[in-house]
Amino acid sequence: LPPSSAANLRPGAEQKVVFITARVHPGETPSSFVCQGIIDFLVSHHPIAKVLRDHLVFKIAPMLNPDGVYLGNYRCSLMGFDLNRHWANPSSWAHPTLHGVKQLIIDMYNNPKINLEFYIDIHAHSTMMNGFMYGNIFEDEERFQRQAVFPKLLCQNAEDFSYSSTSFNRDAVKAGTGRRFLGGLLNDTSYCYTLEVSFYSYILGGPTSAVPYTEEAYMKLGRNVARTFLDYYRLNSLVERPLGTTPKTR
Repeated sequence: LPPSSAANLRPGAEQKVVFITARVHPGETPSSFVCQGIIDFLVSHHPIAKVLRDHLVFKIAPMLNPDGVYLGNYRCSLMGFDLNRHWANPSSWAHPTLHGVKQLIIDMYNNPKINLEFYIDIHAHSTMMNGFMYGNIFEDEERFQRQAVFPKLLCQNAEDFSYSSTSFNRDAVKAGTGRRFLGGLLNDTSYCYTLEVSFYSYILGGPTSAVPYTEEAYMKLGRNVARTFLDYYRLNSLVERPLGTTPKTR
């Protein structure tokens, strides 16, 4: 891609940041394909991707657990830790990737020129079908309702994403996850989600019409996640249309 002239990348400019992480659990390989779909779309020449790059800053850590992936572990790191339970107090020695990402997020949060608006952590689920999200529960009803907007929009864009399977919780067992910890740290203009996708299939049309997931289908879900930010920020009118669709003038 040519160098960006986007106003949000100029020195001192205010930035709206979307932070995406994946593969904190090494065995959840579908999360890598979803993340790949997001990345491939965002760096493409697609008109929607151009608008998104002009208005948002995407920061992506595609593999939070490279040691575990290399070793073929299912859930743990080289040191035997489930990294997604150590966000509250990660060690620079025992959980270096988590420590680095958390410090970057905190630095951005403390920067008055940066609005960290989304955090999405991508996982894969071994028992449920479709794509779906986990969100947080807040005492503020208005904030809780605003948190439901993005998954509802994603459900309209992705045929394999299920809003009915999306849930909002604050289970004690999930307290050390990225979604839960950052949801408590960031302010009420930030939204933190876990994006889950099935290991095996999604349902279209009825309970018996399960469609097996493929690598391409996972990447398509990633592309649809990226496209949903266009709807969320109401940037549709800025997308350049193909010349052939422009009405002829007299």
